[in-house]
Amino acid sequence: MANVCAICAKGVVTGFQVSHSHIRTKRTWKPNLQSVRAIVNGTPARIKVCTRCLRSGKVQRAS
Repeated sequence: MANVCAICAKGVVTGFQVSHSHIRTKRTWKPNLQSVRAIVNGTPARIKVCTRCLRSGKVQRAS
């Protein structure tokens, strides 16, 4: 379950890197994931969360 947000399931996206001469090579865009201690089902656990979920308040941080 690497490179997937535990809250919104945002993951890796693939596509093409296009050069000036229009040569296309495969590339990936990875989400900005942070390993965070959060409250999951009433107990603190370490989960991978994207920064969009952290910033919007969808994650309750454990102290």
